[in-house]
Amino acid sequence: MEPIYPMLWFDGQAEEAASFYVSIFPDSRIVQVSRYGEAGPGVAGSVMLVDFELMGRRIAALNGGPEFRFSEAVSLVVPCASQAEVDEYWDKLVEGGEPSYCGWLKDRFGFSWQVVPVELDRMMLDPDPEKARRVTEAMLKVQGKLDLASLRAAFEGA
Repeated sequence: MEPIYPMLWFDGQAEEAASFYVSIFPDSRIVQVSRYGEAGPGVAGSVMLVDFELMGRRIAALNGGPEFRFSEAVSLVVPCASQAEVDEYWDKLVEGGEPSYCGWLKDRFGFSWQVVPVELDRMMLDPDPEKARRVTEAMLKVQGKLDLASLRAAFEGA
């Protein structure tokens, strides 16, 4: 069996979105672009499907039309090793989009991403419930990009 992969539904922006995403992440590339034929339902010759890889993971982007829109119910998580990585990925992905709460953002295509330091998971799962509570409360108050130093301070009770 082939691996399961996500397919993102766009309204004419699949190729632009895939190109944007692969420009941000290392080990990423456009694999194939398929076009609508005479049978439609899109205009013959227009982009139907873009298969691409983000950091070696397959994703497909479909130009399916205006019937469906993205929501926060589905997002991709970008686990970052440092604040510098959080800053880099956040700044690139949010350009033309909009920030949200707790490290979430919508990119310029309306798709949701979570840009989070991997250290946050460790802190939130700490066996000391007081430390985990403090960092969770601090994270929930963030409007926009997460700041690892502030999260560490909350975790330590500073």
